[in-house]
Amino acid sequence: MSASDAEKVLGYVFKDKDLLRLALTLPSASGENNQQLEFFGDAILEFIVSELIFEKGGSEGEMTDRRKSLVSDAALDKVSRRLGLDSFLIRSKSDTANKKAIPSVYEAVVAAIYLDGGIKAAKKFVRSTLDFTKTEPDQNFKGKLQEILQSKGEPCPVYLHNDVGTPQKHKFEVILNLFGEKFRAEADCIKAAEQLAAQSALERLRELNGKL
Repeated sequence: MSASDAEKVLGYVFKDKDLLRLALTLPSASGENNQQLEFFGDAILEFIVSELIFEKGGSEGEMTDRRKSLVSDAALDKVSRRLGLDSFLIRSKSDTANKKAIPSVYEAVVAAIYLDGGIKAAKKFVRSTLDFTKTEPDQNFKGKLQEILQSKGEPCPVYLHNDVGTPQKHKFEVILNLFGEKFRAEADCIKAAEQLAAQSALERLRELNGKL
């Protein structure tokens, strides 16, 4: 496949075609390969994703989880395959079991675009290829909290409920006693209030660095 075919997939036209070729070349094919670009691209990608997640806001723990979900090998493998980057890889005929190559080529391409067109071009590529709509943190805060407590041999949390609404508008208060502290939350339904209280407890747990 030609460089122009790859550029159509990437949505970016390289001024330096050698950079694109290098980003797609595996060590099995040549001593001049994409390993250095992969290393550089990993850092650039983490910066771009971190900046975009920071704009959305959230706790440090939530933002870290979102970033991990976007830049993990499993996530980048899916993106690379969806773009068809695996079909553009330049490798030896015997190189068929290199599982790391497919997610790594995405990182190498990010670096190549950055070196060729600057940070603006790299950001545009990342924004257009990664799905940031699926980066919301896991909403099952109750389940996550219970799992952590059980792993530490702690009892399951107990949620106390109070109806603080009116006949015209339901509202429930939930109180969670944990770590010698009270975590309060209000919502239109009990389940939502419990999740909010558990979320607050998890954030406090992160502040305590896991020390119960």
